[in-house]
Amino acid sequence: MEVTNVNYKEINPGILAYLGDAVYELEIRKYLVQKSNAKINDMDKEAIKYVSAINQSKILDDLIDKNILTEEELNCVTRARNYKPHSKPRYVDIKTYKKATALEALFGMLYLYNNIERINEIIKEIKGE
Repeated sequence: MEVTNVNYKEINPGILAYLGDAVYELEIRKYLVQKSNAKINDMDKEAIKYVSAINQSKILDDLIDKNILTEEELNCVTRARNYKPHSKPRYVDIKTYKKATALEALFGMLYLYNNIERINEIIKEIKGE
């Protein structure tokens, strides 16, 4: 899917995060499957290092601290972080939840723009490669 005439700023950040959550989860699962032929339960435990809200929040902080994100990506992250969710998180504080949502929105934006190369670059950075 290639979306060339859509501006991510016109899309609700919650929707970007909804899409980005699936993209990010798929990329992490693909990485874990390629990395190991472990049992599914073991892969689920490993996935938590990447997909829990707490760890997504830390990953986003790390990407920002390392100056990995472009200006447009940072704008998307900021917009998503400032988005007011309609539900309250049950297991984490709101600040952590919003940062996790912002990371997911970033992946949603990149996917909408069909920027698979950039998704792969960021995933490599997250994996420490």
